[in-house]
Amino acid sequence: MKKLPIGIQTFEKIRKDNYYYVDKTYYVYKLANEGGGYYFLARPRRFGKSLFVDTLKEAFSGNKELFEGLFLESHWDWSKKYPVILIDFSSGVKNVEQLLHLIRSILLFHTEKYDITISNNDVNIQFLQLIRLLCEKHKTRIIVLIDEYDKPILDNIDEKQTANEIRELLRGFYSVLKGSDSYIKFVFITGVMKFNQVSIFSGLNQLKDITLSPNYSAICGYTEEEMIKVFSDRLEGLNIEEVRKWYNGYSWLGECVYNPFDVLLYLDDRLLQPYWFATGTPTFLMKLIKEKKYYVPQLDQVTMTDSILNSFDIDNIDLENLLFQTGYLTIKSIENIQNRYFYHMSYPNYEVKISFNDNVLGYLTNAEERSVRYLNIYKALRDNDLKRMEGELKLFFSSIPYQWYLNNRLNEYEGYYASIMYSLMMATGFDV
Repeated sequence: MKKLPIGIQTFEKIRKDNYYYVDKTYYVYKLANEGGGYYFLARPRRFGKSLFVDTLKEAFSGNKELFEGLFLESHWDWSKKYPVILIDFSSGVKNVEQLLHLIRSILLFHTEKYDITISNNDVNIQFLQLIRLLCEKHKTRIIVLIDEYDKPILDNIDEKQTANEIRELLRGFYSVLKGSDSYIKFVFITGVMKFNQVSIFSGLNQLKDITLSPNYSAICGYTEEEMIKVFSDRLEGLNIEEVRKWYNGYSWLGECVYNPFDVLLYLDDRLLQPYWFATGTPTFLMKLIKEKKYYVPQLDQVTMTDSILNSFDIDNIDLENLLFQTGYLTIKSIENIQNRYFYHMSYPNYEVKISFNDNVLGYLTNAEERSVRYLNIYKALRDNDLKRMEGELKLFFSSIPYQWYLNNRLNEYEGYYASIMYSLMMATGFDV
């Protein structure tokens, strides 16, 4: 039995140290041979973006031995090797100074790796010099991979001034790619958010966004067929329907996929738990819901247009768009009405539905011992004990700071309590 690659994002380590690997190398071939060569992909956190970027790095570096038995082994020209610049922004930064230090460290690593000397203190000029000197030294165009391009912004999204300063720094840094086209063979950029291209990738017109391309819907995450094929020995004796209910359901206009982080931890523990959700409490999202007095029940049926999906920016945050891009909502269906697309969305699966609503309750009510309340409510409804149900509801409502809502209009006031009732039932596990 192979080892489960929990938290491992290094392709070489997975291939050499006897870990399970779901073969995504078909997409490496597809990207490299479709033409264009400049790609952008947005996916929620812990969906395998970094592992795929590392797979691209190994393929373009010509490390054939790592691809033995995989699709790419017989579908790649291994005689060609390219210099690769990999820029990883997954480590957190709190201000512009820290980001500049991180960028300089990354550029220094590549100059030492490829024995290149660059001058100037401006990181944009340093990046430009690195690209051109690598191309000239190796007499071939280069590969640029940028992982988690937006994390420095997202780390500071609740500090608007800092986030905007970081965005401006990154805009200048990424603009180097536009002026270096003749030196570059392939660019692949990943992130969580699809920020407005004008605000981040100004002028990079050749960047192809494959986030909602049906042809790449399963580039990250596991399809059910892949999961059953690769982990068949681990799935023996487990209830696939329950696993599907908890962890499947993420859709980007193609085949639905499982969250890989959930699958790996479930196969390790063999317990149905909200593994992915627990890795990052959506504090900023909860603040937005609270500040905007958002009517939570409508999250079960959200409709967005393509213009909303492609217009996210720091200065104009749309909560529903933010929820989709961070993985708390997913596309359930799409309508084309007079050549305009409408995306119908809801929670992807049981894990997100109950965990998200549990967090909403925690922010809106300050209710303690919520797990005990959920169990008592479930038993009261099961036993048709409405008096006990009434007592449990009173406990929840009594925890609400009433003075916050004294001056609200009646519809907002009732909507707030309706949101609590809805989230309470959802977090308890009922279909509402």
